[in-house]
Amino acid sequence: MSAQYSAIVNDKAEVQLSTDLLEAVDIVETNAGEFHVLKDGLSSLATVISLDLDSKTVVLELNGKQKTVKIQDELDALVKKMGLSAKVAHKISAIKAPMPGLVLSILVEPGQTVEQGEPMLILEAMKMENVIKSPGVGKVKKVVVAKGKPVDKGEVLIEME
Repeated sequence: MSAQYSAIVNDKAEVQLSTDLLEAVDIVETNAGEFHVLKDGLSSLATVISLDLDSKTVVLELNGKQKTVKIQDELDALVKKMGLSAKVAHKISAIKAPMPGLVLSILVEPGQTVEQGEPMLILEAMKMENVIKSPGVGKVKKVVVAKGKPVDKGEVLIEME
């Protein structure tokens, strides 16, 4: 059975996708985060600039042009159609590294109040920039890490009040 997806490109164009369509595309990873895409005899080069799994958003460079693509599955479409929000804000005590990497940028400072989904830090892992977002609401107590420093998976990056 084919699953249906919607891809919203640059917050403008909406493209309907299915797993059947994706099977008709030949994708080969040439380097970490770089792909050669072949569909209907047309060749494209795609480079993943950043990936945010929480918001199902990928920023990529496609044939030299940057595109932001947000993927919605059938459940996302249903929640949107019903006017509901699938996310529930919750209070957090710490932001931890989801993977080992290098701290590229710190986007918050002590005393700052953050909302759920707000970018807090940019972590480079496997040559990709990963935006670490707040999983809930809270106030920044202390930034534990420093820009340019490596971190291990599970390491506390930011303490929250």
